[in-house]
Amino acid sequence: MGKGHAVVRAYVLVQTEIGMAGAVAAEIAGIPGVTEAEDITGPYDVIARVEADALDTIAQIVGGPQFRAIKGIARTVTCPVVHIT
Repeated sequence: MGKGHAVVRAYVLVQTEIGMAGAVAAEIAGIPGVTEAEDITGPYDVIARVEADALDTIAQIVGGPQFRAIKGIARTVTCPVVHIT
């Protein structure tokens, strides 16, 4: 993102098929707009941080063909970052 542009962030929680977390995280990490993706423990297997200039762009990244083509993803939940004051 260029200086002076607003950045929208979201975390994407991913449930994977058994034994697929590492491979899924590695593939997600290579998608443009994804700043990091790591395999985790708990009810989800991978968490990814996505940044874009608009919330619609984040939806296009997460719902786009690169994300959908990844083998082993069972379910995703996208959590946009908000600042409540």
